[in-house]
Amino acid sequence: MKRGFPVWAVYALGFVPAVAAFGAGLAGLTGPDPIRALEQSLGLWALRFLLAALCVTPLRRFAGLNLLRYRRALGLLSFYYASLHLLAFVGLDHSFAWAEIGREILKKPYAFIGMACLLLLIPLAATSTNAMIKRLGAKNWTRLHRLVYPAAALAVAHFIFAVKSWPLEPLLYAAVAVALLAARLAPKRRASLEHAGKA
Repeated sequence: MKRGFPVWAVYALGFVPAVAAFGAGLAGLTGPDPIRALEQSLGLWALRFLLAALCVTPLRRFAGLNLLRYRRALGLLSFYYASLHLLAFVGLDHSFAWAEIGREILKKPYAFIGMACLLLLIPLAATSTNAMIKRLGAKNWTRLHRLVYPAAALAVAHFIFAVKSWPLEPLLYAAVAVALLAARLAPKRRASLEHAGKA
């Protein structure tokens, strides 16, 4: 897809939910706990953009829809939202009380899993440029960016633990993540089986 929706517009539209969430909080439209509502909104959009980035390869393989030019933007938007989610947690929810933040990360599974997820997203975001692809080499870059698989699993787990129950919404996101990961890995598995059959 050489022409069509510009990549810069993906970034521009991608930040609309963040602006809307901050605006709703300032206007008092998010209920009795606006900070928690903001955290949840930012975290949920981080998960949505991560799953959207994972959709690109299955859509190309199984539907013939080539959206590769947007995958980097979707991945970076996921990282940006995850960073804003963390900033809201650290700055707004805990007022940069680092000792308290450290205790919560170590004691509460949702916080520990969320931090682990963000740590996996950092090298993916840092090596997303064409220059880094050339510096690392295509094979090494591809190996590194397989971290997106455990990052997606951790993101879903973080969501489930954060809501402290088993409502339908996080389970639906978990199902989507499993389906996308299976779709991305299935062609490689099938190719391996075909190769083994010819040997």
